[in-house]
Amino acid sequence: MTSRSPREPSLPADTQARAAAALLVDAFADYNGRFADITRRARRRFERCDWQRAGVDARARIDLYDICIRETQGRLDLLLDDRLRSRALWVAMRQVYEQQVASLADRELYKTWFNSLSRRHFNTRGVAPELEFVALDREPYTEGSDAAPHRRYQLTDGLQALCERLLGDAGFSYADRAGCAARLAHELPGRLDEMDMSTIESIDMLQAVFYRERRAYLVGRLRGNYRRHPLVIALVHEDDGVRVDALITARDQVSILFGYARSYFHADIDNVGAVVAFVRALLPHKPLAELYTVLGRAKQGKTERYRHVFGHLALHPQERLVHAEGKRGMVMVVFTLHDLPVVFKLIRDNFEWPKDTTRSQVEAKYRLVFRHDRAGRLVDTQEFRHLRFPLHRFDAALRDELLAECASTASIDGDELVIAHCYVEHRLRPMDLYVREVPQAEGCRAMRDYGQAIKDLAGSNIFPGDLLLKNFGISRNGRAVFYDYDELCLLGDCHFRAVPPMRDDEETRPLDDWLYAAPEDVFPELFVNFLGVPAPLREALCAAHGEIFDPAWWQALQARLQAGDYVDVPAYPASARLPR
Repeated sequence: MTSRSPREPSLPADTQARAAAALLVDAFADYNGRFADITRRARRRFERCDWQRAGVDARARIDLYDICIRETQGRLDLLLDDRLRSRALWVAMRQVYEQQVASLADRELYKTWFNSLSRRHFNTRGVAPELEFVALDREPYTEGSDAAPHRRYQLTDGLQALCERLLGDAGFSYADRAGCAARLAHELPGRLDEMDMSTIESIDMLQAVFYRERRAYLVGRLRGNYRRHPLVIALVHEDDGVRVDALITARDQVSILFGYARSYFHADIDNVGAVVAFVRALLPHKPLAELYTVLGRAKQGKTERYRHVFGHLALHPQERLVHAEGKRGMVMVVFTLHDLPVVFKLIRDNFEWPKDTTRSQVEAKYRLVFRHDRAGRLVDTQEFRHLRFPLHRFDAALRDELLAECASTASIDGDELVIAHCYVEHRLRPMDLYVREVPQAEGCRAMRDYGQAIKDLAGSNIFPGDLLLKNFGISRNGRAVFYDYDELCLLGDCHFRAVPPMRDDEETRPLDDWLYAAPEDVFPELFVNFLGVPAPLREALCAAHGEIFDPAWWQALQARLQAGDYVDVPAYPASARLPR
């Protein structure tokens, strides 16, 4: 048994507060440095096509925050000893800490770090303004978009020469830099839907390169006539070197690239807030929470979402929390605000038959999604604890269901309803509702994208488990996205089977009576029976993606993934690609 390290001699209270605040500032700087070290490796992984280690880095960076928080808790314990839980000391620490970070870039990230530690030490239920930085009390981010480190290119020497300089400044070993620049220069004028090339004065490109999955992205904007237009260049690494794969200028496509259904970028950024401002100026509809999160700052994304939700509640005192539209979930109670596109999901205390999962298993599914490649088809979910809502803001039926069905996590404290644990996601229109609301042609398009979503997930080694349309939603950009994770699993955990021939005496018996299925068995031929859509929509799906109903297709894909093959799922449509 090892002995515990000796503690520091006790210090006066004000000295302790300064020392503890300095420790927390130093601890965040250490976390930030380790975060940057992992992030910077992305370039080397891309240049060496070291995709396996790139995946390891992505997961390690996600895990890093909690690792560093635990380390910092240990250091605080040694410094503060029995005063660790002194509220008066933490009040003083907060004041000193705010002064110490006031002049730092990304000071809001530092404040979120302080909050993480404060809330864990005191197990804060709701908000303790004296012990943490309340998001509602702070000013919005103040960095201007021009504060983000970027290069400005003038069109004086012609567009092709500009494109060649732009690619050269990224510093990669290209297979044919001149050829890539020529194709960019040829394609760009025809891809501007909001600006004319004659009005372009310059092109600004962020210095940081954005890496994700097996691509690198150069992110920038076109400037002219006081307008800004997005410009993203996607690079891939092939056997003969790096080449330009796509030119992305449509705002909706750039929005999807930075969206809540994608994994996080690895981009070496010194001032995250300034880069967020740069991107948000191009995508003004995009919430701050999503931009911070997609840049890998998931905790700051949670802070921004909290501020967005409770700021909205404060500004709309009459708006009620109500059940989200769609079929009642057997595992989750889901509620929302009518005018804010977020949903809150609470795990029920008990699950109805035929669900045989447990709370811990459901939580494990959400952790899996958090650390997995989401392939543009899984909603990013934020886990919250101890949220407090005014009790009168809840619709009566919702309140009663929460207290009856989620009693382990929902309780009344005075005039507030406290949610001990929930997941918060971007709200989508449930697909089973959507396909009945839109014209048939649009419904058919959605069904085809639903089939592609299943393929995209399968290519990333994910089987949704429950392919019912009610578990998919349609995004603002018309994409089918999966959001119900309690049946989700890795593709390798499934046993895809063909339905055995039916004997004469089985024709009138229920399927469950004669078809034995182990928990891991999946019968793709039966998927079509549960779609519950009109024939034209079903036929559109089968015509475009009929193979998803064939067990042999799933078995072949399993074999490919088992052999180490990679299924490419680009974050942009084929129309964005450059001709070869």
